[in-house]
Amino acid sequence: MRKELLALCLISLLPVRAQEIDVNATESFSPYIFGHNLEHTRSAVNGGLSAQMLKNRKFAGKPQPNQGICMHWNPIGERVLFVKSDGEAYTKHICLPNMHRGNERSAQVIQNLIEGQTAGMSQGNIALEGGRTYELRTVTRVNKPVSLKVELSSLSGNEVYASHVLSLAPADDWVTSIFELTPSATDARACIRYTFTEQAELLFGALSLMPKDNFHGMRRDVVGLLKQIGPRLIRWPGGNFAGEYRWKDGLLPSDQRAPLQAFTEIESQPHNDGYDYHEINTDDFIALCREIGAEPMVTINLAWQSAEESAQWVEYCNGAADTEYGKLRAERGHPEPYNVHFWSLGNEMGYGHMEGPDNPKSYTEYALCHADAMLAVTPSLELFASGPYPNDDWVANSAAAMSDKVKYISLHQYLLPPGGVHYASPEAARKTYEGTVQNVFAVREHAQRMRSSLDKTGKQLHISFDEWNQWYSWYRPSCVSEGIFTARVIHFMLNESNAMDIPVFCYFQPVGEGAIIVTPTGSRLTANGQVFALMKAHQDGRVCRVSANDDLSTAATLKDGVLSITLINERYNEARPFSFALKGKVQEAVVYTSDDVLPFSYFSPSPLEVKVERKGIRTVLPPHSVALLRIRMK
Repeated sequence: MRKELLALCLISLLPVRAQEIDVNATESFSPYIFGHNLEHTRSAVNGGLSAQMLKNRKFAGKPQPNQGICMHWNPIGERVLFVKSDGEAYTKHICLPNMHRGNERSAQVIQNLIEGQTAGMSQGNIALEGGRTYELRTVTRVNKPVSLKVELSSLSGNEVYASHVLSLAPADDWVTSIFELTPSATDARACIRYTFTEQAELLFGALSLMPKDNFHGMRRDVVGLLKQIGPRLIRWPGGNFAGEYRWKDGLLPSDQRAPLQAFTEIESQPHNDGYDYHEINTDDFIALCREIGAEPMVTINLAWQSAEESAQWVEYCNGAADTEYGKLRAERGHPEPYNVHFWSLGNEMGYGHMEGPDNPKSYTEYALCHADAMLAVTPSLELFASGPYPNDDWVANSAAAMSDKVKYISLHQYLLPPGGVHYASPEAARKTYEGTVQNVFAVREHAQRMRSSLDKTGKQLHISFDEWNQWYSWYRPSCVSEGIFTARVIHFMLNESNAMDIPVFCYFQPVGEGAIIVTPTGSRLTANGQVFALMKAHQDGRVCRVSANDDLSTAATLKDGVLSITLINERYNEARPFSFALKGKVQEAVVYTSDDVLPFSYFSPSPLEVKVERKGIRTVLPPHSVALLRIRMK
């Protein structure tokens, strides 16, 4: 209460910078400025969105030294031989033209050398919830009858929460067993054990463990948080990993899709040993988009995918049921076309970390070949060109050269505060905070350079600012500093995207790397995610003109007679008053505040005190805070 009274006093005492919100000067804006990325690898899918609970469940990579068992698995038994088999793999690729990655396809072999000895393998640190039902799958081959016991237990194995025995027999092909287990207790560090006692050879082709109530193989808690932040466009499967992705492998059952090894180490090495396990395919991605209300945007593999394959992907998504790939989609349970209209012709082509054409002329040749094949299937596609933009050479020799068919030019930017990220002293924390939140003006300058370069061509070309974030935010905990930066970027998008002709903005990326933190036991919105959820109030409105707004402190949209205003006080330790000559009834007023801006910090919502006067409304925001007001206009 004392803080609220102080806030009301400050409203009257602090000098107010005059701002005017003109509700009679409004314009529509693209819904796709509220876009996001879903990089298929890293912690976005594996360890993030995917409901899969087992690591290295398809046995990719080299085995552990001197043990022969694949990474993340523990051997059981003293006289047991573990061998990684590349010649008898269950997983496979449908198409592999000139693209070779090592150790993607293999199986785990277990040879029990002594009859009656317990042999097998286990994996620990699995978060189980007592009373929740889990679906398990095993894909196996044996050389003689084997009773395979599957247990969910404590890490020591002394307490068994649930178990099931599979009676396996020799067969000509791999055998898939599907069953359910409901553990009797909750254990955040549980263990799964696969054991047998026969003197026999057992091969694991793939293993699976996930909650039965998953959404198309995805975690429902994470899907719910994605819905909460409200993406209106999702770009997938990358990002850089689009250059490794093989869409046709997604036509296989998820257990049979071979892992995909990353060409660029940073893509997946810290997250899942350099491999993506292809847990989510085109059908799952479309289901996710429809569930959360987002438009899909697909990035093709321009380096290794042929133009014919790109056209087949378009036909799978958009073709009628009487076309070859439209029929295949219908046979897989999706008779209606997906109507995917946004397609990116590769990602970050021309950079050293990407395979494929590395100069504007060769890229244009490749890209137009794919574009022609894709447009022949769906002439209404909106195509996006990639490149190291802003770059005048690429604009002149690629963007302009393709402008009859490709209207969107991709722009990316990642930023660090000047001097880097340092929070270990009050002085360093303030400097890092101020540098972080001021980076919004670097975003504006980056877009202005791009706009100027494109305008020189005389062509009508749109900017797709489809990757933006703080640099290396995926390797450190989020904080309020980055939340304030995110809020300011959204204000920039709302207020200036029309003038710069930027209909697409995509944050990189919400799951596991900035907006949604995912752990084995739960998930939550970061400060960035809280800001996205708050700013969703502007969606589907008409943006109002705001005067004296060079600092991007204010954004306002009007919808159905309700004015939504978001306010940002980016000041480090000073309150900031706001005053607007508006007449109406305040329906909602909430402010997101935090005691500090250090890593691990979050916003806390609370009611915002608003003073309604004859001349309008007045309020004051505490330091480093974001607020939302909804006003029913008279």
